[in-house]
Amino acid sequence: MSSTGTGGWRAFLVNLGVILLGSLLFAASFPNLLAENGISILAWIAFVPVFWVIHRVSLPASVFFGALYGYTAYGLFNYWLSVFHPLAGLIVGSIYLFYFAVLFPLLKLASILFPRKGYILQWLLWIAYEYLRTLGFLGYPYGIAGYSQWQALPVVQIANIFGVWGVSALLVFPSAYGAAALKDAGSARQPLAFLSRERVAGIVWVIALAASLCYGFASPVDYSEAPTVRFALVQHNTDPWRGGIADYRHNYETLKRLSLEAMAAYPKPDMVVWSETAFVPRIYWHTVYRDDPESWALVKELLAFLETQDVPYIIGNDDARREVNAAGVWDRVDYNAVMLFEGGQNTELYRKLHLVPFTEHFPYEKQFPWVYNALKNADTHFWKKGDTATVFDAGGVKFSTPICFEDIFGYLSRNFVRNGAEVIVNLSNDAWSKSLPAQMQHLSMAVFRAVENSRSMVRSTASGQTCAIDPSGRVLAMAEPFTETQLTAAVPVITRQTLYTRWGDLWAKLFTAAAAIMLILGIGLSIMRKGRNR
Repeated sequence: MSSTGTGGWRAFLVNLGVILLGSLLFAASFPNLLAENGISILAWIAFVPVFWVIHRVSLPASVFFGALYGYTAYGLFNYWLSVFHPLAGLIVGSIYLFYFAVLFPLLKLASILFPRKGYILQWLLWIAYEYLRTLGFLGYPYGIAGYSQWQALPVVQIANIFGVWGVSALLVFPSAYGAAALKDAGSARQPLAFLSRERVAGIVWVIALAASLCYGFASPVDYSEAPTVRFALVQHNTDPWRGGIADYRHNYETLKRLSLEAMAAYPKPDMVVWSETAFVPRIYWHTVYRDDPESWALVKELLAFLETQDVPYIIGNDDARREVNAAGVWDRVDYNAVMLFEGGQNTELYRKLHLVPFTEHFPYEKQFPWVYNALKNADTHFWKKGDTATVFDAGGVKFSTPICFEDIFGYLSRNFVRNGAEVIVNLSNDAWSKSLPAQMQHLSMAVFRAVENSRSMVRSTASGQTCAIDPSGRVLAMAEPFTETQLTAAVPVITRQTLYTRWGDLWAKLFTAAAAIMLILGIGLSIMRKGRNR
């Protein structure tokens, strides 16, 4: 596995060390064990080691280094997945091992096909990779470079035009450009010669960065005159699915107590929000079928309590129904749902549209029965996917409720807003991770949903990060994580439409198309050159 131009074990060990350095820089750019907010400045150089090694190694060797980088970087970044299940970290690590084992050879091919301008194709390929890996069953946006800048609000504002992809494009280019300058750095003259030869690309990036910062400082709007709505966000600090009926009852009493504390405050909230599946017994199921007396008794207590409340309650619950299954038999079907209660009555319902792969659904039972059975035997709770991007209308505001990791996908919040949502209300349960970095990584992505659509967002979570975010991405208030508490926050209600809301991920698709065209063009030109040489 020799390096081009140097060869031998010494070069291999240098490349190995540099790839490991790149993995550390990547993980450190995001919220982590040592820096709970992440060290966002590192993201501007985090991929220099990656591109530098790609320039040095052979095409076959790039497969190995890609696999190593993918597994190591995501092992450090998403270490908390193993808390959920020992297989979870292994599965995600293996997926990214494969992704980067494919991406690195493409990046190497870019430098071969375009010896001088290969860094441009490498940059395009990286953004295309970030976008493509958010699609389909395995879609997983954690680790997109732009999310590292969640606190750099002047940089983030361009997301209301380009989505997170615009921020990623700004971030990744310096790494591809800088590594290309350093690849032949035998002396100081060589990088300087590169910078002189490729100065146009460098100047364009500087102009783009300057324009983005100008837009970022100028675009935030004064919302002081906008109407507001007050949400009481209840954080009960338990993983609600742990234990049995006694634990469910204790959890309900905590939710009720914290809600009453919020209602007793002045001014009182316009509505109360409980987190994802915060109340575990299935409200509809036990109301209709009553096959478990203890669960039905607890559901009755909840409904009696809600009848006494004069504000709407938004509650996460398992919405179980009898439906005909794939075998044509009537069976219980479960939906991860949000229920709106007004005067003790469930007046509206949202069912989760984008389920978590492996842990919430696995659509390939026939193709991979052994995987499906292994998941079922591991007590995986499978849900059925909903089919409606519900917009609730209560408490004087229209809002939608992405459930847990749904708020890490830009297209979902965009669809809610296009349907009329004025506020985004996220209900999450990250308590299972027992990890502040996990919760902060989730929050860092939620910030972009507010900016992209110029909408306020509130998050009610089981253990954190329960917070309120304004349409410019500022965290207005946040509850202390891993505590039993409630946070009542007023957020502005904004109805303007952004370019991202209109266009969606158009720019990510354009990057992907440009990468494909340039790659195909390079291969075609290479074939033509070889034909002429013969």
